[in-house]
Amino acid sequence: MSERAQTTDQRTIAWRREQNASDLPPSPCTPHPSGRHLYDDRGFTFIEIMVVVAILAILAALVVPRIMGRTDDAKRTAAKVQIRNIEGALQLYKLDNGIYPTTEQGLKALVEKPSVGVIPKKWKIGGYLPKLPEDPWGNPYKYLSPVQRADQKLDYEVTSLGTDGEVGGEGVNADITNWNLDKE
Repeated sequence: MSERAQTTDQRTIAWRREQNASDLPPSPCTPHPSGRHLYDDRGFTFIEIMVVVAILAILAALVVPRIMGRTDDAKRTAAKVQIRNIEGALQLYKLDNGIYPTTEQGLKALVEKPSVGVIPKKWKIGGYLPKLPEDPWGNPYKYLSPVQRADQKLDYEVTSLGTDGEVGGEGVNADITNWNLDKE
């Protein structure tokens, strides 16, 4: 080590001794390499916490009513999506077997091979749906095949009875069927 480096080290050691030997009380500050002191206060004051709580309360008051009013709309949309998925499975069933399941066989024919009515010969092993979905209100979907309506003849009808779980209704209580999905 050079003589100059030794002198610098000795000065640094002497300076540190002076700092430790001073009669000043210990500082509440933590020294920082930049020479500035960082205060050692940790945590938040009560007022800071209350300001954050007030801001969160205001945000909740603005956002929650908008979300809560949309619950029924979201459930109706989910029911429509599930009906479209069931329709896709019914189309695959017909493609394989040449016919749709009968009302007696029901939607259960999409999950397990029917044992009543016309037994399909080319039923896909594993089924067409992993399991039968319930509508967003926890009720099973209604299935009819074939269906004769006043204005048309349909191959099948898949229905969710809506919020009230009863046939008919208006608004959020209206039935959702595969033939009126786009009318709302």
